[in-house]
Amino acid sequence: MPLAIQATDLTKTYRSGEAELVIFEGLTLDVESGEKLALVGESGAGKSTLLHLLGGLDRPTRGAVHFGQIDIVQLSGDDLADFRNRELGYVWQIHSLLAEFTAVENVMMPLLIRGGSREDAEPVALARLDEVGLRNRAQHRAGELSGGEQQRVVLARALVGNPKVLLADEPTGSLDYRTGEWIMDLLDDVHRSRSLTSIHVTHNLEFARRADRVLKLDRGHLAESFRATGASKTLDVSAGHEEGRNHV
Repeated sequence: MPLAIQATDLTKTYRSGEAELVIFEGLTLDVESGEKLALVGESGAGKSTLLHLLGGLDRPTRGAVHFGQIDIVQLSGDDLADFRNRELGYVWQIHSLLAEFTAVENVMMPLLIRGGSREDAEPVALARLDEVGLRNRAQHRAGELSGGEQQRVVLARALVGNPKVLLADEPTGSLDYRTGEWIMDLLDDVHRSRSLTSIHVTHNLEFARRADRVLKLDRGHLAESFRATGASKTLDVSAGHEEGRNHV
């Protein structure tokens, strides 16, 4: 299976005065095209940071993130923004909808940012709302929608540009369990129907096990803890391991 994402030697550090905080160092990660991958780990382990690097929302201190032949770390700011708009879809725990706009206006926003016209963007946005079961709420403002409905609008917005890769950071974190399960079902459906490559960050291990593969980020190291083939295993990526160190 060809690789959708190949991240190599990813290192992320922050400076605070004279101190340096190392989030992780030398991580390497391959994600196959069409794979559904879950990232788990304790709060503060760096899962969201890793997802942001893979999605081009932050730049690593060192390392490369390849989508095919394109290393997005080397792209200029404008080129990277265009790449994100056309190739990636994002679903966050905090829905980040524009409260003053209707559901359909929020969904069409990525197409308008590309330079498309409202006349062309609106029917596409309506079709995406229909895909997530919210066509009848298209003209409601974000504040008039329930939490689950808002998250479905976010998913419709993530899909409106026909991305190849869908990134989700705790997509059910602010929802009750039943609504969260419904959102996970919807994410599963669009992953299959659109042949997406999906990466989800989650604290919910039950939701994580829906993925093809589960990776745990712990103290700066990635370890595979589950694979859907049934070959459940944990990889040794501790310091001093000669083969596959920090590589999953």
